[in-house]
Formats: sequence, structure tokens, C-alpha cells
Amino acid sequence: MKDGQITVLGKGFCVMGDYVFRVLEGLRSRNQHETEFLQAAKEILESLAPVCDKHPEYEKASLLERLVEPERVILFRVPWVDDRGKIQVNRACRVQYSSAIGPYKGGIRLHPSVTLSVLKFLGFEQVLKNSLTGLPIGGGRGGCDFDPKGKSDNEVMAFCQSFITELYRHIGQDTDVPAGDIGTGTREIGYMYGQYKRITGLYEGVLTGKGLTYGGSLGRKEATGYGLCYFVQSMLAENGKSVDGADVVVSGSGNVAIYTHEKISQMGGRVVAMSDSEGYIYDPKGIDLNVVKQIKEVERGRIREYVDRAQGSEYHEGSQDIWNVKCGIALPCATQNELDARAAGTLAENGCFAVGEGANMPCTPKAVETFLAKGILLGPGKAANAGGVATSALEMSQNSQRLSWTAEEVDEKLKGIMKGIFEKCAAAAGQYADKPTNYVVGANAAGFLKVAEAMLAQGCV
Repeated sequence: MKDGQITVLGKGFCVMGDYVFRVLEGLRSRNQHETEFLQAAKEILESLAPVCDKHPEYEKASLLERLVEPERVILFRVPWVDDRGKIQVNRACRVQYSSAIGPYKGGIRLHPSVTLSVLKFLGFEQVLKNSLTGLPIGGGRGGCDFDPKGKSDNEVMAFCQSFITELYRHIGQDTDVPAGDIGTGTREIGYMYGQYKRITGLYEGVLTGKGLTYGGSLGRKEATGYGLCYFVQSMLAENGKSVDGADVVVSGSGNVAIYTHEKISQMGGRVVAMSDSEGYIYDPKGIDLNVVKQIKEVERGRIREYVDRAQGSEYHEGSQDIWNVKCGIALPCATQNELDARAAGTLAENGCFAVGEGANMPCTPKAVETFLAKGILLGPGKAANAGGVATSALEMSQNSQRLSWTAEEVDEKLKGIMKGIFEKCAAAAGQYADKPTNYVVGANAAGFLKVAEAMLAQGCV
């Protein structure tokens, strides 16, 4: 090795070899304005340096250079007519990142914050996340800067039908299987699937997150939140700790946060704070999940309405301040980069002993460094929140077999998958990380190795 570049991974130091450094420099020069993508690529590639040092054949095959570039990016406009009869136009994209181990698989995000950089970051993470599940699915992500909030059902349907009228030609059950994500729930998936079926004449498992009456899987709605809890449970058990009796802070109040709350409560934890984009609620008795479900799932209201229905609870403006609430376990389930170094330091000072990422990259790199340096157990998103895509893959299997499994069957399979993911992360951390509890490095290494071997076996593609 020549003059290696030094990077910090937790308490220890590792030498980032010339190969990883060159790939990162090339990415920076070609993608200067894609900050989210570069953040994800840096975090992943730096942690892979010891893996590449042990496998010189990866550099010889230019494997990292191939891995960081999507196989295909599809950009398109989405024109649709609103309720006033005015034509609206949105920008959409599908990033088909890697098909090394299976058809592209990943969600469709509908939110004003969607950019190519965000989708490339999500797609790159998805490749490793899907690999960790052990299921034959590649990685991809898509989305649009359309915001379903405040739109009527007819407007959402008009958008979804126009969106799929372009996208349908690029997806299929053996090619690319999109799913739900932020802004894309069962309603949106239903409109998209109906249009796909109308255009193609095919009744196939091309979209997941479908309704139960037309091929959806029991347990899919709960899967990401439940899976997060199963991962955290395994991580804590490995380190002599438990969810039972712990105060828990869950950021967000969408699908992932709600079902994280549900499962954590079943495990004996007490969720004392939740949030939305405007602020957070604190209830020292434990947040009443039935009230939150009524507000968010039925009424589509704001989290501040909780305090009008739960005596003794508090509402605070500013969702980022939720991390000031004292807790033993923190579960960020809202969005990327929501938990920074200052918040990480506050959590550490308040006695937090474990963090599980329910969202994609919710902790900033400095926050991750803080957690690792302070000895706080951290379940990285690509591992801890893989339950959603794992159950989506189970939905694909049911569709292919023309079967419908019971909720108990799906949940049992999900438990096994999440336990297996943790075990892979722990084993890889023991081999490649500076310490055996660095599950960030463990997740990246374990996910990467399977994809890398598949790419080598398939030649220059």
C-alpha cells in the first residue's frame, strides 16, 4: 500500500487504502452537487477499506467503480390535471442501481425533497440492505417531487396514473419491483398497480405494499417497525441488555414510527416521545398509541393534537429537540440526517445505551462517530430497517406462488430474517471492524461481500 489516507471509524483508526480513496475522489469530482449521495458513499466505502485490503481481486476487477455507478437512471416528467382543470408537471426518477443478486427492489418516495442525489443515496444503501436480507433482490429506488399532502383522492389518482404510464415500461416482476416509501402508501400503490395492469394486461407481483384484496401481504404495514424492534432486541441481547423496562424515544409518527411503538410496547418498553415535521410530544406515562393512530392514520392530522386528548402530555415546537428527552433507547424513524452530533451528545449524557435507525441514514456521520466513541450500541439503517423490504420480498414470493400466508407465518419469517441480519453484522464486525460492536462496519461489509462475489462471478457487466 502507498500513502494510505486516515479515516476515523469509532474509537479506533483504520487506514483507508489508495483504492478506496481514488474511487471516492472520482465520485466527488463527478457528483459535486449530490451531497446526500456523497455522504452515503463516503460512509460505506471508507468502512469497506479493510475488506478490499483482504481481497485485492476487487481492485483488479474495478469492482468498487462499478458498484458506485447505477446500472440505469430513468428521468421523466409527470404531467397531470388537478381538480381545477390546470395541468401540473412534476419531475420523477427511477434509479436501478444493482441487479447482481436479483431484480431491482426499492421504494417510490413522493415528497418535495426528492432529488437525484437523494434517490442515488437511497438506492446505494438499498443494494446492501437487500443483500443483508439473504433474499434474491437487487437494489433500486425511485420517486418524484410530488407531494400527496393536501391533494384530493382524484388528484393523487391522476398523478399516480400518469407516473406509471411512463414507468411501466421499465418495471416488471422479474425486472424491477417498486414498493411504498414516504408519501407512497396503500392508496398510491393501488392507483399505480391499477394503471400498470390496465396498460400491460398483466396481473403480476410488480409492485409491493398492495392492498390485501389484490395480492398484498399480511404484516407488510407493520414490517419495518417490527423488524427494527427485532433487530434492536437481538443487538441488546448479544450485549446483555434488554428493551424491557426502558424508556424509548421514537422520532416520526408515520407508518414506521407507529409500528415501532407498537412492538416496543409489546416487548416491555415505554415510548415517551414521538414527533412530526413541526414538533414533538412528550408523555411521561407512555404515549397512547391508539390516540396517535387515530390522529395520523384516520384523521391525517398533526401530532400536536395529541395533547388535547391525553392529560399530562406536552407538545414542543421543533422536531429536532425530541432528542433532549431522557431515554435508554433512541429510535430515529423520520428522515435522513435528523439526528446530529449535538443530539447524539445529549443522548449520551442522558444515559441512552442503544440507537436503532428506523429511517434511512437518520444519524449524521458525526452523530455516528459520537455513538461509537461513547460505546452506545448502534443498529445502522441498512440492517435495522430492512424488515420492510424483506417483507416486500415475501410478498413477491406469495404473488409468484399464488398464495397468501397468515400474519403469524409472515411475522415468524420476519423475525428469522432480522435475527439473521444481526448475526451477519456481528460476524463481519468481528472480522473487519475496530471493535466487535461496530455494527456500522459490520453491516456494510456483510452486505457488500455477497454483492461483490455475485459481480465477480458474472464477469464484466
